[in-house]
Amino acid sequence: MSDDNKSRGRGSTVGRSGAAGQRPPQGGAKPPGRSAWTGGPRAGSARQAAVVNSAETCAASGADTGRSGAAPAGAKRSGGARNAGARAGSPREAALDVLVRIEQDRSYSNLLLHQTLQKYKLSRPDAGLATEIVYGTLQRLNTIDYFLEGFVSKGLSKLEPWVRSLLRLSFYQLYYLDRIPDHAVTNEAVGIARRRGHQGISGMVNGVLRNVLRRRAELVLPEGLPAPKRIALSASHPEWLVRRWIAQFGETGAERLCEANNEPPRVSLRANTRKLSREALVERLRGEGFEAEPSPLAPAGVIVRGGGNMALTQDYAEGLYSIQDESSMLVAEWVDPQPGERVLDCCAAPGGKTTHLAEKMQGRGEIVACDVHEHKHGLIREQAERLGHESITTLTADARRLPEHYAPESFDRILLDAPCSGLGVIRRKPDMKWTKTEAELGEICSIQQELLEAVHGLLKPGGVLVYSTCTVEPAENGEAVRAFLARHPEFAPDAPPAAARPEGKESEAAGEASVQIMPYDYGSDGFYIARLRKRA
Repeated sequence: MSDDNKSRGRGSTVGRSGAAGQRPPQGGAKPPGRSAWTGGPRAGSARQAAVVNSAETCAASGADTGRSGAAPAGAKRSGGARNAGARAGSPREAALDVLVRIEQDRSYSNLLLHQTLQKYKLSRPDAGLATEIVYGTLQRLNTIDYFLEGFVSKGLSKLEPWVRSLLRLSFYQLYYLDRIPDHAVTNEAVGIARRRGHQGISGMVNGVLRNVLRRRAELVLPEGLPAPKRIALSASHPEWLVRRWIAQFGETGAERLCEANNEPPRVSLRANTRKLSREALVERLRGEGFEAEPSPLAPAGVIVRGGGNMALTQDYAEGLYSIQDESSMLVAEWVDPQPGERVLDCCAAPGGKTTHLAEKMQGRGEIVACDVHEHKHGLIREQAERLGHESITTLTADARRLPEHYAPESFDRILLDAPCSGLGVIRRKPDMKWTKTEAELGEICSIQQELLEAVHGLLKPGGVLVYSTCTVEPAENGEAVRAFLARHPEFAPDAPPAAARPEGKESEAAGEASVQIMPYDYGSDGFYIARLRKRA
């Protein structure tokens, strides 16, 4: 897992196929050239690595609310969706199993895909193809359904979940990917339908896909759509969310945000500076054949391209680095803990930010890592042990009850990486945009205020409180901090260290001691960070 367990388009030049930044053509235009699937690690590695990176870097946004990578006990799988570990299978069968489980069990895509890739005996190119199909289908889901609906006489909703998912993933390949022969897509889809269903289902699947191929040039969005509908279909997001973002960020900002959510996340590593510097890690990785470069955003960050699963290397096992998004790495930089201090990480699992704090403290002092879920403490301890950090202690508790465990004014610094809607990490977990509801966004705000009220009294006079989220929602970010400050005049905004300020965000960071990073700013996750100091 990674810090927060929070971590595609045509013509993409960032290592993945799909439809990044482009949209289905409007009003009778010819379909755009489809993206090039090479069948090799170029497209697959970014997607595959994104699975690992997202498992390693962000657990916010409602984790442990009934969704998990594993199916609930007794859960039924429709259409003969077999145990992926039963035998080796094709990448499309693996992708189908994942998509069915996501729809039926509301499993997290990143966790479930990681598990499925481990269970299936796939080569690296095949694992990359399965990853591309899963994430691409999820990212373009409502656009795919918009077009498919006209080819299914009874409607997509009447189909069994596995048949619906099979048509979706096949349409994604036919419409959005290139270099996969059309006959390979249709033939395997028909074969899967025959094995999992019967002759009638396979015949229906064959007919639908052949009709799609015959009419592919006609599959364009109509002209003159209202902006919310146009963006919702061209960039494949729920219309309610697009309307919300237009109201918050304007039409251009909303469209940029939706398009950025369809781009592949980069693979970024955080050097364990207790063992080696960032520069030394870059040189080491290059010597091992990786394409590595320093992050322009995070002081301890390293970007790796085409490296695949960076959690499978000996360097990772030896604790030379962690896998974490660059925006997430900035949080510990804003906390800026000093050796010998006592630091509280209120919502710590799975431990990415916690271990970063330990590295900045050079192993001296104490870090209390609190999380409400007992099973997540193993994740924190596992990371601490791998990285060689002995200054971390864990506590299972609701952060709102922390005053029952610690005396007032007993910590030098507090990090509240608050539970949030997670709308800044959609590119890592594209299923999120289809499962979130607008009502949920209001509910989380009250929890964030309760957490702030509970933990602020544990901070010493002169101490630093950092509040962070992996969302772009103003109500959960700047508005939440301003509401807290209005109730607590003993706290004031406090500018972070200069090295922690993202380039291009200096005035905002210096003036308000807060920063909102959008997914399109630096190619990293959407994050909000605010730093407050308690008056001495």
